[in-house]
This record gives sequence, C-alpha cells and structure tokens, in this order.
Amino acid sequence: MTMVSFRKLVMIGLLTTLSAAGINYTGDTEGQATDWLYKGVEFDMPKVQETTFPDYQVNVSDFGGKGDGLTDNTEAIAAAIADVSGKGGGKVVIAKGIWLTGPITLKDNINLHVEAGALVLFSDDFDKYPLIATSFEGLETYRCISPINGKNLTNIAITGQGIFDGSGDSWRAVKRSKLTIGQWNQKLKSGGVLSDDKQTWYPSEKSKKGDTNGNFNVPDYETIEEFEAVKDFMRPVMVSLISCNRVLLDGPTFQNSPAWNLHPLMCENVILRNLTVRNPWYSQNGDGLDLESCKNVLVYNNSFDVGDDAICIKSGKDEDGLKRGIPTQNVIIKNNVVYHGHGGFVVGSEMSGGVKNMHVSNCTFIGTDCGLRFKSTRGRGGVVENIYISDIDMINIAGEAIRFNLFYGGESPVSEEGETGENVQKAVPVPVTRTTPSFRNIYMKNITATGSGVSGFFQGLPEMKLQNIQLENVNLEGERGITIIDAEGFDWSGVSVSVTKGKPITLYNTSKMNFNGLSVDGVQGKTLINVYGDSQVEFSNTKIKRNEIFVGSEVGKKNVKVNK
Repeated sequence: MTMVSFRKLVMIGLLTTLSAAGINYTGDTEGQATDWLYKGVEFDMPKVQETTFPDYQVNVSDFGGKGDGLTDNTEAIAAAIADVSGKGGGKVVIAKGIWLTGPITLKDNINLHVEAGALVLFSDDFDKYPLIATSFEGLETYRCISPINGKNLTNIAITGQGIFDGSGDSWRAVKRSKLTIGQWNQKLKSGGVLSDDKQTWYPSEKSKKGDTNGNFNVPDYETIEEFEAVKDFMRPVMVSLISCNRVLLDGPTFQNSPAWNLHPLMCENVILRNLTVRNPWYSQNGDGLDLESCKNVLVYNNSFDVGDDAICIKSGKDEDGLKRGIPTQNVIIKNNVVYHGHGGFVVGSEMSGGVKNMHVSNCTFIGTDCGLRFKSTRGRGGVVENIYISDIDMINIAGEAIRFNLFYGGESPVSEEGETGENVQKAVPVPVTRTTPSFRNIYMKNITATGSGVSGFFQGLPEMKLQNIQLENVNLEGERGITIIDAEGFDWSGVSVSVTKGKPITLYNTSKMNFNGLSVDGVQGKTLINVYGDSQVEFSNTKIKRNEIFVGSEVGKKNVKVNK
C-alpha cells in the first residue's frame, strides 16, 4: 500500500468518526468555534485562550527557498520567520513542493503554514542537530535539538494541510525481527552498523555505543562530553515546545519522528486539532502526543497511528518531576481515532507532578496494544485524580482494554494471571512517602470493547491502593477477564464481562467493592468469580449465584455478599 493510499484510509476513518459525532470537518484551519467542546465537562474548565495573528504573510520562496527536494532551506525558513517576527507577527507560508531543511526554531507570533502538497523533509545529517539541555522522559538531560522547536514563546501556530517528516528511520535503531527480509536488506544498504549479534541495525557507531549504557533512554552521564560521545543515540522529539503560551497545531500531518512526535512541555492554552500523527509501528519511543506538565488544553479531531503510546499524559519523572511540581491539568480530549499504538489514552508512567481535571470522550481505538492505560511505580510520587472518561469504543485490543499498573517497570508481587491460589502471594507494603504514587477518583462510563486479549487489569500498591475507580455501563468482551489487586472503594454499575478463557472476575486484597448489576459470561458450569485475600465485596442486582464465587480465605467468606 502506498503512503498516499494509506493516508486516505486514515482520513476516511477519521471523517467517519467525526460525522458520527455530528461534526463537519472541512479541513479549514481558521476560526473554528470551540464552544461545543466545553459542554458536559465535569470540572471547572477555563476557556482556552486562542491564537491570533496580524494580517501579514510571506512565502519561504521570497527568501531564496526552493521546494525541489535538493536545496537546503534551513536559512530561508529562518529568514522568513525572522522577517515576520520582526514586523509583529503573521504567517510564514511553505507552498507545494518538497522542502529539505534542518531544524526550524519558531518565534513569537508566528503561524508556520504548510499548504496542501507541501512536504517539509528534515535532513538526516546529524551534524545539523547539536546537543542541548532539555527534558526527555521526565528527566533533565541532553538531547539533540528538535526538528521543530520553540521555548518561552507566546502566540505560535503550525497550520495547513501539508506534511512534516522527521526522517526518523535514519535515527532509530531497529531490530531485524521487526522488518521483512527485503526491508532489512535495504536498511543494510543505507549504511550504519550492526550490533555484535548482527540482529540490530544502528545508524552509526555513536548510536550503537549509546545503546549499551545502563539507563535505557536517558543515559546517566554527568558531563556533556559523555553525551557527545553517544550523540547520535540522543534522538530528538520531533516537535518540542517548552514553556509556551497560546499554542495552536491545526491541520498538518506529523510523521516519522526520531523519538516522540509532539511534545508540549510546561505550556498553557494549547489547542491540537485536525492532525494526522503517524510513525512506523516498530518505532522505539515513537509516541504520538506527550502532553507534559501542561495546563488548559484541547485535543480533538485527530488521528494517531504510531509505534508507542498515542495520546500520553505526563508530568515529570521521579525527583526531577517532583522538584518541577507542575501537574498536567484542565485538559479536554474529544473525537480522536487511534489505530496502532501501545496505548490509546495513557497516563504515565512519568507522572510525578500529578495529573488532574481531565475529560476524555468520543474516541475510538482500533487494534492498539492497550486501550485506556494508567501506569506508575514506587518511587515516582504524584497524584492522578479527577479523570472522566466516557463514550469510548475499542476493538481488537491486543492486551488490556483497561489497564492500571502501579508496578510498571518493577516486580509485581501478584501474577497478572492470578486465577488460582498458588499464583497469589501476599503483597508487602512499604512506608508511604512523597514518592508514593496515588491514583484515585477516576470515572469511566459508556465504554465498549470487543475482541480484547484481556478485559481489564487493575493493580494498585498494598500501601496505596487504587481508590474510587468507577465504571458505569461498560461492556467488555475478550479472551480473558478482569483482575483487580490492591484496590478499594470501587462502585461499578451495569458492567458486563464476557470471556472465552479463565474467570471473568478475579479479586485480591480489595475492600469496599460494590458491583451493582454485574453480568458475567464465562465457561459454563465453572466458578465465575475468584476472591482472594482479605477482600470485602458486595454483588447486588445480579444473576450470579453464591456458589459461582470462589472465596479463598475465611475472612473473605464473611465479607463477600451476594444480593443482600
């Protein structure tokens, strides 16, 4: 399938979804009304301040730029941006053509507009991307400068129907097992070096050297000289916007990023709409959107097909994130389509600054690894709360339709397939400190998932349980059912779980759990629900019988009630 035909399929899926939601998307990037987005939002959401620009514009070709796919347009684009910024702002137009360029640095009051048919192709000459001090995966580090970057800016936009291509294939290491024989042979012809076992391709010796350090994506070096020795391994995010106010991304395709695709960090008043965000499915760290420590944000009418998490919410990692202390808050996410991705909507795992006041609705996930994904671990800190998720449709989710894991990247004390007593161990709590993560007050309703590998997995910490995770009118169908570990205060209503293997519901060490109108469908003639540990559970308005529930402890037998 060609790139053009693939993109058409993506847009057809997006337009179908928007039409069903009653939205007429015409591709117009100017003056879209946003009042409808705030309707039904469950918290006090200030209206996002929008960008405005003077009626002044220039074309990159006016400054010697050529869209011939051969000319280096770095200086021409910079000159056009400087001219418009110096005159108080306006639009910098990139017309139809192939525009080869190095990094683009935005300025205040700039609308970088890529017309339909324009392809901005970022150079794969690594020397054009010097190391800079920045943040990646929530940690302060050094990284190559991003193809599109801006810091401490006000009133900036990237608009139009053109394409930005980050030449990510030239930056990313790739395993032989991820490619066909033909693709692998083509990769070898492009140059680069191989790992010692000949199973991984690297673009250069510097890239290979960086991949041997202990800390996977953010090497724990202390000096910039150490980073310079592995510079090619320090792949940049494609769009890096740091501490900016009034930001608009509207219309373009962003694809083939070296690392993450879109990374607004510590920004306010951000609107991301009508975007197509794409990366190869095998791209390491090929996230779509990483919204980090941002405030007052709208994300709507977008399409994602990426190699890692699609729509990801972050706020810093461990001590660096705790020191920053800036949560991601006041965010509306509506009418988005996610195709491939590790997760459709994701919170974490870098969430040390906290996440709160978030509305997610009318989204469709097709074939993602997980659907709704929440992740953290001991030592990270941060509070995730007041998250409202509704009207989500998911199909063919390879892993969990809904997943909470507070042991992400660590050793879980409980098997995720703990359906029999021998797989369940006593979880040992540790003291609660400022580094203990907490997930609470998360509400999900009107959710359907079919063809999932696992319907749901909810795992808190023994010292900090998942608290008040509410489900209403949720229908989950998949191979395996739901496992809940170290949780309290769940109040589920109208939830149905249908499985072809194992038990529909397994609970361990849960308290104050209320399931009203629960419907389960599993293997006939066998136990449908397992309850282990010191659990306190009540099932009401259900057809489930007491003898269809296995309770593995004497304390639990006293505290499990059915239709009482």
